[in-house]
Amino acid sequence: MMTQMTTQTTVPVEQAVGMVLPHDITEIVKDSFKGRAFKKGHIVRQEDVEHLRRLGKEHIYVLRLGPEEIHENEAALVMAEALSGTGVEYSPEIVEGKATLTATVDGLLKINKEALLQFNLLGEVMCATLQDNTPVRKGEQVAASRLIPLMAKRRLVTEAVAVAASGTPIVRVLPLAKGGRR
Repeated sequence: MMTQMTTQTTVPVEQAVGMVLPHDITEIVKDSFKGRAFKKGHIVRQEDVEHLRRLGKEHIYVLRLGPEEIHENEAALVMAEALSGTGVEYSPEIVEGKATLTATVDGLLKINKEALLQFNLLGEVMCATLQDNTPVRKGEQVAASRLIPLMAKRRLVTEAVAVAASGTPIVRVLPLAKGGRR
């Protein structure tokens, strides 16, 4: 059985609906705005077609992922959810393929170092954290995770999630005790 593999190709804008953008598309409005109109990883929707045409796009590059492949943005979200334990949240806003994990309380950062090592040894996935037993403040970034290539096999991300979910969560923040001892 043959499986579809990733391809990057140029297609007419109206045929890009449902396909993934492999790079950011910039919008420039004279004297008022220059920035990202569509971010890498965006799945083109029907309502995007007119906007893309206004940007002068008649054809655009798109990615076609096979069913066994995953894009870095989707992978980052899936892994961030699996890595986040008590006292930790992640932003659904993926920036440059990276998910950021932050403390939801003032507390002590606890890292499951053995599971983190196993996670990072998988190869094309990574998680970087602050040091274990570091005091952190609510809202402080405590970790970040990403898929290293633009896309990979889904089974790699499934394996990474299994490692992250195999015991004590990899990243958690224990709240500071009220009052403490004297």
